[in-house]
Amino acid sequence: MKKILFIFSLALLFVSCESEPENIKLSGPVFGTSYSVQYHSEDDVNYQKQFDSLFNVINESMSTYIPESKISRINKGEPIEVDAHFARVFEKAKLIYRMTEGAFDPTIGAVVNAWDFGPEGKIANIDSTAIDSLMKSVGFNRMGLKNHIIIKNKNSFLDFNAIAKGYGVDVIGEFLESKNITDYLVEIGGELRARGLNLEKKSPWKVGIDDPNFEGDQSYSKVIVLQEEAMATSGTYRKFKIDDNGNRYAHIIDTKTGYPSKTNILSVSVLAEDCMTADAYATAFQAMGIDKVKTFAERHAELKVFIIFENEAKELETLSLNNFPQ
Repeated sequence: MKKILFIFSLALLFVSCESEPENIKLSGPVFGTSYSVQYHSEDDVNYQKQFDSLFNVINESMSTYIPESKISRINKGEPIEVDAHFARVFEKAKLIYRMTEGAFDPTIGAVVNAWDFGPEGKIANIDSTAIDSLMKSVGFNRMGLKNHIIIKNKNSFLDFNAIAKGYGVDVIGEFLESKNITDYLVEIGGELRARGLNLEKKSPWKVGIDDPNFEGDQSYSKVIVLQEEAMATSGTYRKFKIDDNGNRYAHIIDTKTGYPSKTNILSVSVLAEDCMTADAYATAFQAMGIDKVKTFAERHAELKVFIIFENEAKELETLSLNNFPQ
């Protein structure tokens, strides 16, 4: 009898060892928002310190909120040598600037700041002379990178806000891959990158796309499977201004005029191989408008696009391009 009980105990131990794998789940504040990471590690290693260190390096390179960051010093006119992170983002931003014919432009930041967008902002009689003056320094084509030094107009203001979150997601994902971790989901402020499977649930990674909600509540009308790709979403429904006629203007500034874009697009989600690409294009597509995005998507099958917009009757409609998952 004792032998049987002993064998039974071993059987229970074996079953326990074969229990469902659990994901390591880490989260915290970063870039003025928050991050969350889930991954499966055979060694059960916690990489919280490494993540925080990587975020710190990116902030010291590209945060316009840190006075002594590299980007802040460059904006002050200092000819400093940039790091590999900065150079990589600069080159990607330059490529997307050219591909979108300037709809994505990291030099528009000073104009965005001048409009002072807030959650309940109104279109003010902003000084058009000031906008015209700021626009003289806008144009990413006027900037270059030579021998790790940024060459720019004296008054040009560089801001990677529309691509840096996505890049941060990629950096964490690439770090995990360098540790031979093949199953993970990284999220920063709604920007995502997934590889492999959610082993804890024995299923692909599933992520939600926010409903446009002007009241600030969060809900999801669409949940998709994210596999071996990244997703970024740009929404105008949380940051906009309204003029006296009730027209809504996005916080996305028209890079050609310096004025807010009047738009019926509420949200654009983009799937791409990496998150900084998805992040930049999501911003650009907000400014381009639906017709131009359709034309662009026809030539770029590598980008999957999902748009939520208001039709002329003020009803919500959606548009999926390039087989965006249903």
